[in-house]
Amino acid sequence: MHLFAEATTKFTLELYRQLRESDGNIFYSPISIMTALGMLQLGAKGNTEQQIEKVLQFNETRKKTTEKSAESHGKENVHEQFQKLMTQLNKSNDAYDLKAANSIYGAKDFPFLQTFLEDIKKYYQANVESLDFIHAAEESRKKINSWVESQTNGKIKDLFPSKSLNSSTRLVLVNAVYFKGQWNHKFDEKETTEEKFWLNKNTSKPVQMMKQRNKFNFIFLENVQTKIVEIPYKGKELSMFVLLPVEIEGLKKLEEQLTADKLLEWTRPENMHMVELYLSLPRFKVEEKYELLAPLKHMGMVDAFDPQKANFSGTSSTQGLVVSKLIHKSFVEVNEEGTEAAAATGVESRLLSAPVFQYFSCNHPFLFIVKQNKTNSILFFGKMSSP
Repeated sequence: MHLFAEATTKFTLELYRQLRESDGNIFYSPISIMTALGMLQLGAKGNTEQQIEKVLQFNETRKKTTEKSAESHGKENVHEQFQKLMTQLNKSNDAYDLKAANSIYGAKDFPFLQTFLEDIKKYYQANVESLDFIHAAEESRKKINSWVESQTNGKIKDLFPSKSLNSSTRLVLVNAVYFKGQWNHKFDEKETTEEKFWLNKNTSKPVQMMKQRNKFNFIFLENVQTKIVEIPYKGKELSMFVLLPVEIEGLKKLEEQLTADKLLEWTRPENMHMVELYLSLPRFKVEEKYELLAPLKHMGMVDAFDPQKANFSGTSSTQGLVVSKLIHKSFVEVNEEGTEAAAATGVESRLLSAPVFQYFSCNHPFLFIVKQNKTNSILFFGKMSSP
């Protein structure tokens, strides 16, 4: 799965470049968005298919695969990777609650190809349903929203706002990801105190700062003046990585240097060191919503949204299928117990010398990632500018 991890990391950062213009917080699930695009690609042909593949970063990854081994290339490769991931994500687990669910809704009387229906169930474990968008668009919208809400334990409500679906809607793809995890070492609530979080050099706001002293995987990156800590969840199958610039306004420098290769390299277990840290992390809750048509167009996926050029002939023999909406909504809450999140998508390292333990105080803007360690897949990615 390491090539898949590479593709997901590249996609994560490409999308982040499109979204980071905003000054506020950012939070999304790359896996959720990629899964929805994977389902879309399954029924795409020609340029439409190639553009989706390019955005998913699998074309580069596949070149490497083909160079390294001739055994697994061809269209199946991408969807088989998603199939493996779905199986990984939906394993029941006592340590945390994580589930990914896919659903596809087609307009009633819109004839989907049997092969498409079979493949989408096989690879994406997707629920496929027909809805009457022509005569009952609002009822259909409510039904879809209700399904998303149930799959995300009530955290993602109203994914599609009122009147966003209408009689011309033909195809709606939905992916929901929900995660609730407890820290491997919980923060003691008695230690949480009000402290300043610096939005920039001149402005701060009071936040509830959680604290603990413990051993964590840690790396200090001299060249980008950034510290990284891995905070594992119970069971250690999932971890949150926090990338904290040394300077209050150091995030921009880190963002400019950040590439997929570097991020994968920095967070490799063998490149991090177990260090005793005095860790301070603010409690925070973020809910974000993104309309992804413009970002994905900038990333190179153009034809899918163009009625003249969209080619989804692998989905249906009827012409005129086009993607009209791509909405992603995400939620995360981090507290002393752990994290609850939902979404509907060569190192220069050195150990710092004395003191015996390090201070790692997240009291200014930072990036954070929730990764599944086995597949090295980024489930959630965020920028915390203001808790």
